[in-house]
Amino acid sequence: MDADDQVCLCFRVTLRKIRTYLRNEDPPVASLISECLGAGTGCQWCVPFLKHLHAEHQAGRTPDLKVSPERYADARKGFHTSGERDEGVVREAGAGDDPDRATDPSSGQ
Repeated sequence: MDADDQVCLCFRVTLRKIRTYLRNEDPPVASLISECLGAGTGCQWCVPFLKHLHAEHQAGRTPDLKVSPERYADARKGFHTSGERDEGVVREAGAGDDPDRATDPSSGQ
């Protein structure tokens, strides 16, 4: 994604805004990204991607999603239709590698 592409499509929060928020506020948990213009509080499509961006920031890397904005938006449409998140897009964006997901007690791991 480019910096001006939207990560939170409900509230039109761009990757640039999220990066700036992470850099300036350094939130200890990903859920606090919601303070950045409400990101993640609408349909919740972007939540795993926000967690990934937070993990990248915590690791000292520039937060990024490795998916085209068109593919991202199309997958979100599918999410709204089926209620199921396209795990292929999550992995493609890099969000399938999140350390939080591997240690999440609800994941059974």
